Amino acid sequence: MHTPAPDGNSRPSFCSFWPRVRAYAVPAAVIETATARRRVGDWAGACAAAGVDVDLSLRGLARTHGRDLAAQVRADLRHLAPDLLRWHMPRIAPDGLLRPGLTVALARYHAEEPGGTRPRPVHLVVRTPPAWAGGGQRMSLALWDGARLRDGARRHPHPRPGPRFRLDLHRHLWDARRAPELRHRSGADRPSADGPEARDAVASGLLPPGHRCAVDRWADEARTVLRDAGRTAGSVAVRTGDGHRLVLTLSGDGEGERDGAGDDDATTVPTMHIGPPDTTRGRSPLPVLPDAATHVLPDLELLRTGAVEPGWLHPLVASALVPGHPASGPPPVPDRGQPHIVDCRGARHRIGLVDGVLVPLDHAEDEIRREELLAALTGTPLPCLQAIDRAHRRPDCLTGVRERLDHGDVTGALAVVENLLGPDARLRCGPLRDELAAAARRRLDHGLYRSGLAGHADHRIVPARARPRDGRTRPRHATTR
Repeated sequence: MHTPAPDGNSRPSFCSFWPRVRAYAVPAAVIETATARRRVGDWAGACAAAGVDVDLSLRGLARTHGRDLAAQVRADLRHLAPDLLRWHMPRIAPDGLLRPGLTVALARYHAEEPGGTRPRPVHLVVRTPPAWAGGGQRMSLALWDGARLRDGARRHPHPRPGPRFRLDLHRHLWDARRAPELRHRSGADRPSADGPEARDAVASGLLPPGHRCAVDRWADEARTVLRDAGRTAGSVAVRTGDGHRLVLTLSGDGEGERDGAGDDDATTVPTMHIGPPDTTRGRSPLPVLPDAATHVLPDLELLRTGAVEPGWLHPLVASALVPGHPASGPPPVPDRGQPHIVDCRGARHRIGLVDGVLVPLDHAEDEIRREELLAALTGTPLPCLQAIDRAHRRPDCLTGVRERLDHGDVTGALAVVENLLGPDARLRCGPLRDELAAAARRRLDHGLYRSGLAGHADHRIVPARARPRDGRTRPRHATTR
């Protein structure tokens, strides 16, 4: 979940990738709004604030699987923190966008079919759209019972939850009740030095030097995976990224070492062995260690390297990793209307907002009209007017605007533009206008995907295959004389 996927021949470094993701992917305004709605019990409003579409019906679930199961799902939805879920969702390089085409299991419930006795698990899942429909970086919340696929699931490229990306064993990454468990599950309560297992894996060439795998947590996480599969010992497949796979073998409880000498209540530390995958065995596939447990938590490594301050993290994450630290938040945006200084013909002039429009403040109106007429006749206008034109076409904040638009923060992007140009400005042709238009087109593509008017769907009528023209006895459209 936490390792960026490669993109061609370029791969952004950790210190350049994750700080940008944490700065733009989940804005502070989204966290504040979603938290306020969640605390009053409005889970649907919290999902709407965090960009999560709800594709489930609790009333329909009660009719098909009973009221008890519907009550369990409703209780989990009331404590779902969609902003925290978005914070921990898998992302890819180079821009840190959500990994497309995923179906991630959040919780699993056991229910029985009406009139039957065979139990059928029901999963609460979150889905990310395919890459071509990822405009706005929205997600969808749905239920999957292993058999029925609704229309929205049929349009999804991978409607069934996979074994690698799953959060049902890591509820602390989306459940506000269990968020404090992040400190222990991420290894923040222990030293950051790698253990002997990691050093042996690097020495044997199974892991590259400088890896970002949480090898010290693999034994405990593998035991959780095996316990979920109904076993106490066995092997677990580990996907470390870039196509590399390992096999982690965990011994039984009786074969491990005890944590503490002479203590009857001491917990058993499992014996772990890391080795290469065995391709000669024809047995059933091994259970997979979830990606959330494979790599070191990015927030923990950012804090240890000093790349971010605790106040810049999600409040639930910061309170778990750095207990007692006040939530300061990111630096505030400069106030709107602050004048900008421009060197204009040997003098320092100001340009600022007047009546919602960026204008030069140290030039008379008749002089501005003459200079605008000169510019219309292909002349060179005043440096103040050149600075205003440059701000409309390619401002210095264009990179920040593009980052916000890519992550779906349209409100934040427009706030940056209005802070520079004013709310009544009319954008001129240039990169800034092109970025805003492209973001609008991407959001339209997502709307078409959600409505079923674009993309793959089984129920859609496809054009018939073209018939060959060779061998025809007469033209396809005969003319009458």
